[in-house]
Amino acid sequence: VQLQASGGGLVQTGDSLRLSCAVSARWFSVLTLGWFRRAPGEEREFVSAITGSGASSYGDSVEGRFTVSRDSAKNTMPLQMNSLNSEDTAVYYCAAAQTNGLRAFPSGYPYWGQGTLVTVSS
Repeated sequence: VQLQASGGGLVQTGDSLRLSCAVSARWFSVLTLGWFRRAPGEEREFVSAITGSGASSYGDSVEGRFTVSRDSAKNTMPLQMNSLNSEDTAVYYCAAAQTNGLRAFPSGYPYWGQGTLVTVSS
């Protein structure tokens, strides 16, 4: 399984941004996919996850502002981020696991992509 995150950039407080994770895998539909982020000096933080059946979960800090989805035709996992603020500044990573359930811990994902940097300026 190979993953590649893209779409990061520099935005202003209150702006929106859409990240995408391209997944190269033989069995995309059975993978649980996740987004994590790491701010400078901080631990990796759970952002969102989505199962093959479309069930999703979010971290408390992004609930109601971020929306995760998956596109089986393109083998991608978009992350729509709205109402961004400075606390969302981080490197965002996508990850995958061969499981049916939602996972909110980094140790639950054996496959990781490189990160994409999101910077929110005030």
